[in-house]
Amino acid sequence: MIRINIKELLIPNWKVNDKISKISINDLSSKNVKALILDVDGTLISGKKPVLSSDIKNWIDNSKKYFYIYLFSNNPYKSRIKLIADELDLEFTYSGGKPSKKKLKKIIDKIPYSSNEVAIIGDRVFTDILVGNRLGMYTILVDSVDYYGKRIEKNNFQSIERYLARIITGGFS
Repeated sequence: MIRINIKELLIPNWKVNDKISKISINDLSSKNVKALILDVDGTLISGKKPVLSSDIKNWIDNSKKYFYIYLFSNNPYKSRIKLIADELDLEFTYSGGKPSKKKLKKIIDKIPYSSNEVAIIGDRVFTDILVGNRLGMYTILVDSVDYYGKRIEKNNFQSIERYLARIITGGFS
């Protein structure tokens, strides 16, 4: 019988206390990461309107030189995620069902990298980090962004989620 430690599943490998565009591509490359799975709502765009900020778009365009990148969202509206995917010229999945690993595992099986060479970047502990850790991926937790692509310093839902994760895990910084 395999024992699953819920504490380990909720702790990200890397907690970035900022938005995704502040991640150093050099630092990311040094972690043996070859591919990036990116959450969309909250991570790349606000949950309200599908508008990509120029710094996040530039970060993704630059990252494409070094990594295979795929968009993976729980959002059920294909048109919303497709709009962002088309702007970035990336493949995508909507209605991903995170933290279920079924759809994400199919994506990883199609790309030429093993799960430990793939990083998932997202703003949610109980979806993005949980599914990534369940699949043995490198997990990166970032802060959410607002409509203008600015880091949200105080996201009530995210604060509650991270507080619960800290209680369960005994804390992560």
